[in-house]
Amino acid sequence: MDRDASARVRGGAFPWLLLAGIALVAMNLRGPLVAIAPVIGDIEEDLGLSSTAAGLLTSLPVLCFALGTPIAAWTIRLTGAERAVAVSLVGTLAGTIIRSGGTTEAAFAGTIVIGLAIAIGNVVLPVVIRRDVPPERAQLVTGVYAAMMNIGSLMTALLTAPLAEAIGWQLALLSWSVFIVAALVVWGVHLRRTTIENAEARAAEVLEVTGSIAAIDAASAAKARSAWRNPMTWLLAAAFAAQSFSFYGLSAWLPSLVADEFDFSLVEAGAVASLFQLSAIAGALGAPLLSKSRPVWLQPALVGALWISLPLGLLVAPEAYAVWIVLGGIAQGAGFVVIISTVVRITRDDREATQMSALVQAGGYVLAASGPPLLAALHESSGGWQQPMIAVLVATVSFLVLTTVAALRSARDARAAG
Repeated sequence: MDRDASARVRGGAFPWLLLAGIALVAMNLRGPLVAIAPVIGDIEEDLGLSSTAAGLLTSLPVLCFALGTPIAAWTIRLTGAERAVAVSLVGTLAGTIIRSGGTTEAAFAGTIVIGLAIAIGNVVLPVVIRRDVPPERAQLVTGVYAAMMNIGSLMTALLTAPLAEAIGWQLALLSWSVFIVAALVVWGVHLRRTTIENAEARAAEVLEVTGSIAAIDAASAAKARSAWRNPMTWLLAAAFAAQSFSFYGLSAWLPSLVADEFDFSLVEAGAVASLFQLSAIAGALGAPLLSKSRPVWLQPALVGALWISLPLGLLVAPEAYAVWIVLGGIAQGAGFVVIISTVVRITRDDREATQMSALVQAGGYVLAASGPPLLAALHESSGGWQQPMIAVLVATVSFLVLTTVAALRSARDARAAG
């Protein structure tokens, strides 16, 4: 169903129930994965894991994001967007339960299930936003989506360890399933409502265009275009790769960098590094304020400049580390919004949105999976953090260039389309 048909059914009202559903779903797109890091030492000791195996347990989900995008696209085509969100939540809940089983096999199997289930959510939420949110509010809703992912991550990062001390790591990880259940309840209400509305919209669209289902299907096929052949797909995929490489690399090693460079304890370094996650909430909610800015390149250029300030600042003025970490955190939250909202804005139907969302994120997460080990290798070979920060600087400069070019190109294409 296209955006116009959706608007006809909803009468132009802002979909508050949908916003609540997206917010709760987004809380569960990173939190269940981040939760494992604070208790990885307990898991390693209890299950007798080697350091390598424990490291794989924390990095495996990002690889699942990349490998799971074809599964995500297939699920969306098979079930429809709303049901695909429900599949993502059910899969995340099942994986959370399995992971808490108390064996090595359960830990890895549950983590894989969670990673694949979240991959579906990653791909489908931009499709839902494109179709069901009024265009003028799409970037705001995307900002809420990104902010809630960061809030979910922050909560699990801060509270899982204290919970584990009180009830053990298995129950601590399992306890976060309460948010998955809450999301399922709200999304179930939304799904029930939209099942009726979508049927009415499709019937209205058929009668309006040709009066027959076969004819409307043929018309839709004629209008369809493939994201594979759209240069914007590859621009955004490269930009998302630069964004994800920087985010996951810094998330993994920023505490160690701060501890090494400024002689902090690991607890103190972790507290400082948490500013990177906390300030991302402001970035995600602030990015939509620039969505109407002119010229069109201003928003991505400003976000890119903030991204660059983190590695560059740590290289040339490390004493102001807190400033650079906050600015970089704002940028990583806003950068996600810039890319995903562009996908939402430029795609014309569900099929193209699904393809582009899957392709952009698949490429990004493949490179993201290489971020932590590559920065670790550069640190080990050089004995310091200068080379890792140069690698992040290259990635963030690439983000600035690619997103700015994408903004200019999408504006040109919009003018050409009339």
